[in-house]
Amino acid sequence: MKLIFPLVLASLTSMACNNGTTNANSNNTKTDSLDNSTATEKPNTNYKPAFEGQTRITSVKTNTAYQGTIITESLNSPWGIAVLPDGRLLITEKKGTLRIVDPASGKVSEKIEGVGEVDDKGQGGLLGIALDPDFATNRMVYWVFSEKVDKGNHTAVAKGKLADDEKSIQNKQVIYRALPTYNGDKHYGGRIVFAKDGNLFVSTGERSDKETRPQAQDLKSALGKILRITKEGKPAAGNPFEGNKDALPEIYSYGHRNTQGLAFHPETGTLWNNEFGPLGGDELNLIKAGVNYGWPTITYGLEYSGDPIGNPPIQQKEGLEQPVYYWDPVLSPSGMAFYTGNNIPEWKNNLFLAGLNSYHIARLVIKDNKVVGEERILDKEGKQRFRDIAQGKDGALYAITDGGRLYKIDKK
Repeated sequence: MKLIFPLVLASLTSMACNNGTTNANSNNTKTDSLDNSTATEKPNTNYKPAFEGQTRITSVKTNTAYQGTIITESLNSPWGIAVLPDGRLLITEKKGTLRIVDPASGKVSEKIEGVGEVDDKGQGGLLGIALDPDFATNRMVYWVFSEKVDKGNHTAVAKGKLADDEKSIQNKQVIYRALPTYNGDKHYGGRIVFAKDGNLFVSTGERSDKETRPQAQDLKSALGKILRITKEGKPAAGNPFEGNKDALPEIYSYGHRNTQGLAFHPETGTLWNNEFGPLGGDELNLIKAGVNYGWPTITYGLEYSGDPIGNPPIQQKEGLEQPVYYWDPVLSPSGMAFYTGNNIPEWKNNLFLAGLNSYHIARLVIKDNKVVGEERILDKEGKQRFRDIAQGKDGALYAITDGGRLYKIDKK
């Protein structure tokens, strides 16, 4: 049975004093007064942003009536979504299984075999997924997972063919391993997206621990990076460090903590990422070739203990890229998607980010590469940790939660 929850159209902060409205974009999305952000909670730090609007931006609210519908609650720790050509959803489950869900009926397939073993302890497991641009003819699927080896584990990328009967993945092949191996259970990154040129962008984490963090800055390490590789797992031609003997040629950008969201802007074609900060300091970045995004040298967050990061802690440094936007307190962002549908026109080109510990989906209005408004979506669902979000063939948004739910978000 599908459960439908009409969503509250006022923003969380609508009870605050409203001194009028302004237009945040050409879609006539209304914004509240400039001191009225969605973040009513106290920030973890007193760090100052590098520029106005970099954090706690003005709240917005959707004027179109919309609703969240629970399609199923029977998934097992789902992590990534890929939309099949017929509109069904191919979903990874953390422990190492694939399922196909029909959003029209809510039917969930049996386990799809052939993905292989994953190391699912901690934050590991079967992670992000993407379909080959020619999937309709070659049925090739690409996925990221944590691979267990003798001395620990690492983020790896594999590919295989979805069988015609959809019961198995055939001819699985690991095409890339993000080395060095480390004996830990956190920060694998794990998102994977295809660019228009047919190459893959893959995110890796820096494995969390203090001893591995510096590798985000090390160009001879694949940890804490965004990589650009071919379908065969080789460095893509034209990468920024191509020909540099002191750098891995597959690196596209570096200085990342733990990227779990990657998406291309539908109009500009630019690549965006989000990454987990520590205690505060979750980031949204516009990704540029060869650029250093600063972790762990600069950050707007603290250690989970509350201690500062760095001695002294710094948030801005010449030569290190600033985030377009950051959250304090955290969003805990995971998967994200730009909206390109026509069902809710005011959402056109807005970015939607799945929030874990924040228990909501963040809608960001972006104009000229700046965040000009933020809204909380599905924030009344009883502490659901949103893991990924994607746009379906029907123009609706689909979101999964760690608790096993699949939501459809669409106009009433």
